[in-house]
This record gives sequence, C-alpha cells and structure tokens, in this order.
Amino acid sequence: MLEQIGEIDPPQRLLMGPGPVNAHPRVLRAMSADLLGQFDPEMTAYMNEVMALYRPIFGTENRWTFLVDGTARAGIEAALVSLVAPGERVLVVNFGRFGLLLTEILERVGAVVETVDAPWGEVVPLEAIAAAVERFGPKVVATVHGDTSTTMAQPLDGLGDLCRRAGALSYVDATATIGGMEIAADRWGVDVVTGGLQKCLGGPSGSAPITVSAAAAERIFSRRHVEHGIRRDDIDDGLGVRIGSNYFDLAMIMDYWSEKRLNHHTEATTMLYGARECARVLLGEGLEACFRRHAAAGRAVAAGIRAMGLTVFGDDRYRMTNVTALYIPDGIDGEAVRRRMREDFEIEIGTAFGPLAGKVWRIGAMGYNARKHKVLITLGALEAVLRAEGFSSIPPGAGVAAALAAWTDSATA
Repeated sequence: MLEQIGEIDPPQRLLMGPGPVNAHPRVLRAMSADLLGQFDPEMTAYMNEVMALYRPIFGTENRWTFLVDGTARAGIEAALVSLVAPGERVLVVNFGRFGLLLTEILERVGAVVETVDAPWGEVVPLEAIAAAVERFGPKVVATVHGDTSTTMAQPLDGLGDLCRRAGALSYVDATATIGGMEIAADRWGVDVVTGGLQKCLGGPSGSAPITVSAAAAERIFSRRHVEHGIRRDDIDDGLGVRIGSNYFDLAMIMDYWSEKRLNHHTEATTMLYGARECARVLLGEGLEACFRRHAAAGRAVAAGIRAMGLTVFGDDRYRMTNVTALYIPDGIDGEAVRRRMREDFEIEIGTAFGPLAGKVWRIGAMGYNARKHKVLITLGALEAVLRAEGFSSIPPGAGVAAALAAWTDSATA
C-alpha cells in the first residue's frame, strides 16, 4: 500500500482559471512554521495582528474583523446563518452562479428569499435594488461583489445607505475581489463582508476573512437566548447560543477573537499564518499598486483575446479586473482545448457554469499570477492550442503583442 501511494509531488501547474491560483511563495513559507496552542499568548498576538492587517484590506475600522476557519464558503455561511433567523425576509441581488448560492444557503436557514435579477453578463441597477427593497421589506440584503461565473462586478456605492434607510442590514460576498479590487466596507456602508484567500490574496483556500459592523454585531449577539434558566454570561462553553449551526455561529467565534478568548474550536493555526502573510504581502505592495496590477492584467488578457479574433463575454463597464470570460469559437471543442493547455503547457484555464457551460472559457490573472509574463505565457499557449485544434485564423503572435502593448500602456498611464 505505502509503495503504491508515494509522497505528494503535484505538477508545477500555472493556475490561470477563476481560482484557486498559485499561492505566493512567502505565504507557503509562512504556513510551514511550527504550530502553537490556541491560547498561547504568541498565538493570540498573531490573531490581533491579523485583525489589524485586514481592516485596511476591507476598507474598514470595524473592531470585528477576523477569520472564519474554512474555505470562502464557510465565511458566507457563517455570515448568513448568524444574521438571519428562520422566517425572516432576505433580498438577494442575483447576477450569476454565486447569487444562486446565497439563495440556496438562505433557503436552508429557513429565510423567505426574494431575488432581484440581471441576465448573466450584466449587473443589477441600484434603482432596481431600491424598488425591490421597498416592495419586499427585507431584514437583510445580500449580494456578491464579483461573480466569477459571469466575470461581472456589482457596483456597491449607495447600497449601504439604501439598506439603512429601509432598516435592513447588508451582506457582501467579496471572495473573488478582495485584494484585487477595492473593498470599501465603510464607504459603501455595508454591514458584513466576507472573502477568501485563494484568489487575489494569493493564498490557499481554507480561511475566510470577514468584517462585521457594529450594527451587525449587535444583531448577531442579540440572538443569544436564555436556555434552562442559564444566561450566556454565566457559562463559557457556548451552550447558551442556538442558531442553525454551532461551528458557524459568529457570536461564538467572535467570543474567541475577543479579549475573552472563550473556547469555540481549535484554531486552524497554519491557515492563520497563511492569512496573515497574504495580508502582509498585499499591504507591503500597497493596496492601490495591487489594484493597478490586477487592472493591468485584466486589460492585457482582454486585449490579447480580442487580437486573436476571439470575443470577450459580458459588459465591459462592469467586468472584474481579475477574471475574463471569452466565447469558445464555433467548431472548437472547449474541453479539448483546456486539456491540451493543461497537458502540453501545464496551464489551467476555467470552464463555466449554468447557461454559460460549454460556451465560454474563463481566464483569471490574480494574486501571485497577475503578472505580465504569466499573462503572456497563457495567451501564447492558448494561441498554439487553438491552432492545433483547427482555429487557424489567428494572426501569428497577435494575442501576445496586444497584451504586451496593453500592459505597457497601463504602466505609463
């Protein structure tokens, strides 16, 4: 048995899909550090540093800025199950696969869900959200910032004010954009924002940064209740809290990230190290510089695609900077192209979901991979594979040349 199952030795693949991407070497090094106990003062000092590091990344002064142990979806689910009680109304701004995910999680919570929708490739106008809020009267409004299934980024200016006037809290899933596009929780006035490491932050999947406003924290803590005559403040094991989940109960998790350090679960120490280093790398580069790099990479990918005679999917005005979708040319087997990219060039590009399945590829240039040479290598490989698959109308070298010019123009703008 042992002879048949060897040491892990994955291929050195360039991950240029919608995520995950290759982790930054500094992050991987940080994750190889020795473990500490979860109440060790050095460990809790690292936790405090993580909270401080992620506040500027979320664009917030929120005291409650911390990590949920688990993939990005753990942060999404923790936010929703902690904010929403069964029977409460929630409005979901839906413009892609991950708006549907919010709906699915909320339905499991027992919420009464209504959606305000846009076709895939578009976003939902603020006026349409306002009309739905007025008609439906939700307790919470939930949306995705950047939906990688459609590559669109929902504008969020004004959303928080709209929700506050209606007496609603707001939730934003920023998994696909945090670290690559501006997240402005305080300026937007949104209450809870969650993210993930595995895209623009250049880390592995497994930790979900989150920020929670004072109003949302009040709502979360208010869901404590008296059970069998025992008040929550009289115990230290979390048994006085009841929501739909124990592991994802933010009130209990926040007690651990507070000065109380009340036990909830064993902290994922290695992932905390990784999340900490992701933030250090990003802030060391500078937020604005990182946003410019992602924008330059996105422009270069789109320019290269168009120069090869291919068509970019979606509304240019609202495209995410870090993921670009392109239509698969007629007569080309999309999965054969992806397979040859992987087998011949060790490059992964993405397929698609739902109504776009089999119609588009998705190319991501984010985090450690939002770099000029990686974009150029990917476009050059795509040209070679398309030619080999029979799409011979590409002007030789056009994609790489156009991407290089676009990147250069971005650097001098």
